[in-house]
Amino acid sequence: MLKAWFAIPFWQRVLGAFVIGVVAGLLVPDVAVQLKPLGDVFIRALKMLVAPLIFCAIVNAILQFGEGEGLGQIGAKTVGLFLFTAVIASLIGLSVGSLLDVTATQDLSAAADYQEKEVPGPAAVFLNMIPVNPFAALAEGKILQIVVFAALVGIAIRQVGEPARALGNVLKSGAQVMYRITKMVLELTPFGVLGLMAWVVGHYGLSSLAPLAAFIGAIYLACLLHIFLTYGTMVRLAGMSPWYFFKSVFSAQLVAFTTCSSFGTIPAAHQAITERLGVKKSYASFVLPLGATINMDGCGGIYPAIASIFIAQLYGIPLEFTDYLLITATATLASIGTAGVPGTALVMLTVTLNVIGLPLEGIAFIAAVDRIIDMMRTATNVTGDMAVSVVLGRQEREQTLAMESTS
Repeated sequence: MLKAWFAIPFWQRVLGAFVIGVVAGLLVPDVAVQLKPLGDVFIRALKMLVAPLIFCAIVNAILQFGEGEGLGQIGAKTVGLFLFTAVIASLIGLSVGSLLDVTATQDLSAAADYQEKEVPGPAAVFLNMIPVNPFAALAEGKILQIVVFAALVGIAIRQVGEPARALGNVLKSGAQVMYRITKMVLELTPFGVLGLMAWVVGHYGLSSLAPLAAFIGAIYLACLLHIFLTYGTMVRLAGMSPWYFFKSVFSAQLVAFTTCSSFGTIPAAHQAITERLGVKKSYASFVLPLGATINMDGCGGIYPAIASIFIAQLYGIPLEFTDYLLITATATLASIGTAGVPGTALVMLTVTLNVIGLPLEGIAFIAAVDRIIDMMRTATNVTGDMAVSVVLGRQEREQTLAMESTS
């Protein structure tokens, strides 16, 4: 029984649960609304993941920076470019999500017991990023404080060196354990989607699903804009034709699009940029795995930004300017801790929704089409990894030629 269940592709299981939930809500609404606890369990499991996953993943990412001779400088440049493109990605996501009409039916405004809260000012937001008690921040799930503390721990372990190596290894192992637990929890997605969608449709009707097409279109549009405008401009400034770049990496983009795995696309991406674009293997071997871990412009930048706007509109919750700043900052920082495997973008969306106080129940509306969205998100992420590799590789080559000409 279990073997047959897991033999079905994950996205088919989720989509099937989505359809069953909708059908149940339409045909037997009285029974369907009783399935909501399945969705509640799924949401609680996602909340359980957030704090330890973010802490371990960010420490793990920082500990990977600059290991070995000469990689410190490369790591700093790489991370700087990744963060730069992540900011642009979140801004593009906010712009597309705000300009396009992805408004959901207002009949769902009571779908979550959302209590409007006072939005803190910029000074209060900044102060709230510093944890007074980091253990309390972990226990209470204060995401921005966890991010700050994790970054400090990672930097301190690197500075202490050998005496802290054991702690670093423990936290690296902790990250791997959390990735595995995340994979386990995401197996609950079909059941969570079934419970929440059965309840929503049974209580509010099928019209609540109408905005999904516009939402998917907004994600794809934002990703394409980011790929061609941001990455295309980067490689052009590095002295390469964007057309030649995209033509050379198309096969790797296709692998990313079909597998939805940044890690799984590393071999194809490595071959594309080393054999066709002339990037040194040492650069490709460092930048691509690092990018697969922390460069998540699609998953951690564009997707949370548009999804937050979508869910806010879905429940009729107005977003203030401070909320947009928080979305940008959180989406950028969340991209550091996103694992390059299918499905974890839902966890990163949970982070963003927690920070700005939006109802997590809105995840049910987009979880069923997550595979379709994840295809474009992953292609965006991998394209960014390859673009940064090209920029750094050509910059290093120019520096080498300049040194040779002056010697």
